[in-house]
Amino acid sequence: MTMTIRSFLLILGISVGSLMAGRGLIHYFQLESYQFPGYFRTLRRNLLRAVLPGFLLNAALAAGAALMRLVANEWVATLALIALALGAGWVIRGRAKDAKAKKPLVVTARVKRLYGVGLVVFAGVQLLLIRGGAPYMETGDASFLSLFCVALQFLFPSFLPLWVALAGLCAWPVEKGISEMYFQDARRVLRQRDDLIRIGITGSWGKTSVKFILGTMLEEKYHTLITPASYNTPMGVTKVIRTGIEPGHRVFVAEMGARHVGDIREMCRLVRPTIGVLTSVGPQHLDTFKTLERVTRTKYELMDAIPDNGMCFFADDRDICRELFEKTPKDKYIAGMDPAYDDVWAENLRATREGSEFDLCFRDIRIPCRTALLGELNIRNILLCAAICRKLGLTGEQIRRGIRKLQPVEHRLQLMETPGRFTVIDDAFNSNIVGAKQAFQVLSQFPKQRIVVTPGMVELGRQEAEMNQAFGEAMAGCCDLAILVGKNRSGDIRAGLRKAGFPEENIRVVADLKEAAALLEQIAGPGDTILFENDLPDNY
Repeated sequence: MTMTIRSFLLILGISVGSLMAGRGLIHYFQLESYQFPGYFRTLRRNLLRAVLPGFLLNAALAAGAALMRLVANEWVATLALIALALGAGWVIRGRAKDAKAKKPLVVTARVKRLYGVGLVVFAGVQLLLIRGGAPYMETGDASFLSLFCVALQFLFPSFLPLWVALAGLCAWPVEKGISEMYFQDARRVLRQRDDLIRIGITGSWGKTSVKFILGTMLEEKYHTLITPASYNTPMGVTKVIRTGIEPGHRVFVAEMGARHVGDIREMCRLVRPTIGVLTSVGPQHLDTFKTLERVTRTKYELMDAIPDNGMCFFADDRDICRELFEKTPKDKYIAGMDPAYDDVWAENLRATREGSEFDLCFRDIRIPCRTALLGELNIRNILLCAAICRKLGLTGEQIRRGIRKLQPVEHRLQLMETPGRFTVIDDAFNSNIVGAKQAFQVLSQFPKQRIVVTPGMVELGRQEAEMNQAFGEAMAGCCDLAILVGKNRSGDIRAGLRKAGFPEENIRVVADLKEAAALLEQIAGPGDTILFENDLPDNY
């Protein structure tokens, strides 16, 4: 009986220590929205960081177990080993926590439940391994199963990435039930608000910018609720609906993100939008979608969900979005830079140090506008939002005022002046080839010296190398110095720069943003302009 209690306490100690050491793995799981394919891709990209915590804990326990053999009192030895497991787990946890994450682990209720399930799973696995290895330990039975269980028991912490995945799998039914309960409650809230204008926005890029632009412009007439930051998942939008919608709101704008076919359909089941907005279709998240055709089909799920008496709005890219506009049988509108085709367009576009000036053109009215936003892509986003606002009854003056109030969205072509030093253009939120070319075009309008700091683009699947080379070619014509972040992933960008004739001596490769910042302190001076284009997420 005493032996059983000591064994149980030791298993519990190792389980708690392993959970603490696995904090970084749980962080990866959260960053991948608790999706197993993304979690395992992240493990492959960060193999050393993924396996090192478990190996370190295993090494500490092995050394401790060897030393505890010298202790005569079994209880003292067991308690010392438990203390070692907890202490080593805490130290490893601290190193993961202290790492400078751009998006730190958020200890939500779901994470707390995952820790609880993990404790049960970790202890349960060890108990099963002890039972499986008992014949060898008690009688010397050297069957494969017995030896395997004994070996796995001693190496338990080394397989920490798999145990975290197993805990996530065991927690999945519980989380699915909880999320469905909240999901249905949010649907109930919206069913009680038939007076609420519900707008869904999706696209490969531009969703968040269009959402903030539209929310600002609509406030000139309607009390409007938009999903904050990059809340664009079913659970994120569910939370906004349940906690954010007030009786005074007249418009609800929901950003709808997608990484898999069917994701937008699920969002529409929640929001039931009456107005759909498509900002773009392009090669984003190809690591999960695999093909552009699947991306296109998923984005169009929004327009399929719009009721026959609703409205569909498209950004005119003269490509896929225009093709989707053509095939849509519902009430539809398109905005772009083509007066011969678009319902809304811009003329006389001019860049200034304060932002941009242009004429907003409808078929029956022309509105001179000024905005703090930079670049043609932002103007196109404004045109798309202006088309929606006009159909929702805003006057030309209300639209003009709304455009004048627009401010850059954080990390999206955000101009930041540092008096007496250099100018920074912050375009660090994600990156795609269309947005990158726009950022490069904006940078080219500034005087020399012009510097780009970038790690390139990610989540492009098999096309990543090809598109990063195209990224480098596009960069070559706008900058005088290229600082590439990431020594293992900068080769394709560098190849693109070379192909475009960019001087080799003007290419610098650094390990991370910290090293890039130190380099900038040495080489950047007053009058220089620095573009930060994209920033790698923590799971890269």
